[in-house]
Amino acid sequence: MSPAPASRSSLLRRLLPRPGTALGLWLAWLLLNQTLAPGHLLLGLVLALVFARLGGTARGALPDPGRGRAGWRRPGIALRLAWTVLHDIVVANLQVARRILGRQDALDPKFVWVPLDVRRPRSISLLAGIVTMTPGTLSAELSDDHRHLLVHGLDVDDPAALIAQVKSRYEAPIKELFE
Repeated sequence: MSPAPASRSSLLRRLLPRPGTALGLWLAWLLLNQTLAPGHLLLGLVLALVFARLGGTARGALPDPGRGRAGWRRPGIALRLAWTVLHDIVVANLQVARRILGRQDALDPKFVWVPLDVRRPRSISLLAGIVTMTPGTLSAELSDDHRHLLVHGLDVDDPAALIAQVKSRYEAPIKELFE
């Protein structure tokens, strides 16, 4: 005799309380390794299941899309941020290629302290990661009080414009999602 459907669902929920997180971790593993080899499929799945299970009790665990936690209640903002980041990465790749293939003395690299409105570690980490992923910029340091992020720009004519761009394009949506 098989268990009732309700008890099966209850057992599955106890074994895997965060299926959305597990799926996200598994996909991230596969993307980072750039392979669909059977060994990577299996290892990634095992790691995703273990970390998703542990993440249910860990502080700062990733949000689960199925649970309506912070960040996932506003999928439009998350999609807009993802599109902005992808667009900026493509455009910045072209701009950096043009600049580094041109005259080297035309570059004006600078370090700029960006004041932060976000306060949560997850939000600050996401912002720093996005800045670093965008060619031509790099997150270099976080101030001791976590209120400023030091950003290096490959070609910065106007530091205020760089600050405004980071704050409006990346920090504002992150703040809406996670703060």
